[in-house]
Amino acid sequence: MGAIIRAIQDAFAKSTVLSRRHDSTGRYDIAMKIGAIYPQIELRGDPRAVDAIGRAVESLGYDFIVMFDHVIGAVREDRHPPLWGPYSDRDPFHDPFVAFGYLAAITSKIELVTGVMVLPQRPTVLVARQAADIDLLSGGRLRLGVGVGWNPVEFEALGQDFHRRGERLSEQIPLLRRLWSDSPIDFTGKFDRIDRAGLNPRPRRQIPIYCGGVSEAAYRRAAKLADGFIFGGQLESSVLPAWGKIKALLSVEGRAVESFGADFQIPTGTSAPITIDLLRRWQDAGGTHAAVRTMGLGFTTAQQHIDYFADVQRRLQCRRSV
Repeated sequence: MGAIIRAIQDAFAKSTVLSRRHDSTGRYDIAMKIGAIYPQIELRGDPRAVDAIGRAVESLGYDFIVMFDHVIGAVREDRHPPLWGPYSDRDPFHDPFVAFGYLAAITSKIELVTGVMVLPQRPTVLVARQAADIDLLSGGRLRLGVGVGWNPVEFEALGQDFHRRGERLSEQIPLLRRLWSDSPIDFTGKFDRIDRAGLNPRPRRQIPIYCGGVSEAAYRRAAKLADGFIFGGQLESSVLPAWGKIKALLSVEGRAVESFGADFQIPTGTSAPITIDLLRRWQDAGGTHAAVRTMGLGFTTAQQHIDYFADVQRRLQCRRSV
């Protein structure tokens, strides 16, 4: 415990040191990978928006596109205990794997990121198969963000135990990697049994797995098992403290921070100027990725979201040329 506390203190101290990237003229450069979050809860489930926004974010120069994951939405009224998450049965969600199959066909460069998929409510082998095919069909462009979720109604509807979701996720991550690398395999775990079987075809690489979440257990799981972490919330009060804890835990695990991805999702309702400032500050803190969010700004059409993504890119280019 003392080693963890000392490592956390060291990580916090390092996170306060600015590591701004300048070229020889002194100009500041955002060198992180910048993505766009698909605003599906504000597009009424319109399938045409998937096409329009997918094409637009690639043509605008974004590095990746993020899709959230919920299979089913629950009525919030008269729940005991109440549901604490942000969504209900009125919020539309496309399945990210199905949408990525479409986006893989109409794009050629952008990375496809689940941000995050609620993995413990899905069959592990089925996810391994679907993820492998998305990665194969897209030419190696999938990044799998995973988390434990928050909605017990969704878990029950999918036949999974909500109360053991963290334990199940910790078993699923290494099993996915084994399924992607070996065949056949023989596996007996607490939640899955595979009797001398495997995927065919398998992906041509190990698909990157990033964890997400807001708990100490999520931070420990990521430091031990994941290739990176997807952060949400306010930068100063939530994200930077969490990043400091994960860096400390990586040190305890003997893992290099430099090889661990740090992806920050800009908070809901953030204006373009503040978004640019948050990107700069996140890069200064050692962030490797950041995703621009258009939700919560009052937009009602796909074109308005696209225009905002374009505005952020324009501001980034102006900042780079100052």
